[in-house]
Amino acid sequence: MNGEHTTDPATDSFVAHRNLLFTVAYEMLGSAADAEDVLQETWLRWTGVDLEQVRDRRAYLVRITTRQALNRLRTVQRRREAYVGPWLPEPLLTTPDVAEDVELTESVSMAMMLVLETLTPTERAVFVLREVFEVGYDEIAAAVDKTPAAVRQIAHRARRHVDARRPRTTVSAREARAVVDSFRRALETRDPQDFLDLLAPDIVLVSDGGGIKRAALRPVVGADRVTRFYLGGTLKHDATVTTEPTVVNGAPALAVLLDGELDGVMALRVEDGRISGLYYVRNPEKLTHVMAETSLTLR
Repeated sequence: MNGEHTTDPATDSFVAHRNLLFTVAYEMLGSAADAEDVLQETWLRWTGVDLEQVRDRRAYLVRITTRQALNRLRTVQRRREAYVGPWLPEPLLTTPDVAEDVELTESVSMAMMLVLETLTPTERAVFVLREVFEVGYDEIAAAVDKTPAAVRQIAHRARRHVDARRPRTTVSAREARAVVDSFRRALETRDPQDFLDLLAPDIVLVSDGGGIKRAALRPVVGADRVTRFYLGGTLKHDATVTTEPTVVNGAPALAVLLDGELDGVMALRVEDGRISGLYYVRNPEKLTHVMAETSLTLR
């Protein structure tokens, strides 16, 4: 024995592609907890595969992950129908390299993840694999049990659906940080005019308390209503409100603390120098992945 630690080829391949597989599962499910479960299921199936029969291990692992995520997505959709109030994706504290990848940042943004929620499970799988990860039609067909011709039609339909709903413009990380910093000051000073100066007239606020914490049971639309919601509702109490800048899903965001305790995470959608979308996750069950960084990748 030479004392060197060795692993088997199956383990090496899985570990090498783990971040990619997690990203695929997360983009399909919008839940880090469910994505982790999918990876466990993928690993169990991968250990039973004869590697000598596998030509492309990365593609094969993506196929297994997609199938497991698709099965879980169909299951969790029924669960989400009974969810109390609006459902938001689980926010992730992402590593600095994610913010540097414009394509990846857009694909995992809260705004885009909510658009993906409007697709059927199969449409979502096809769109994610084709448009985000650039997987070939034949490989996608094998993953979703469709013909390549059917996959092309689904991809076209899903792309048209997403294009009609995706954010209209993208802003630089620097511009987004400036808006987030201004909004942070407005939250802490609770000055109504500061809020109104930052909010787009048609802003949409979605808050997710999961029935555990107070949140609006439906989206709040309009700068005046959003301002009243925060200053006259959610944050109106004797607690000391503080915020900390953070990076969620590759974009600048805020961690909101009440008396020093994490209350929620606020992601922002910025367009033309104003906030057009606010996504406030207060459900404590969704805040477990904002304590440590998560690595995501498209490759």
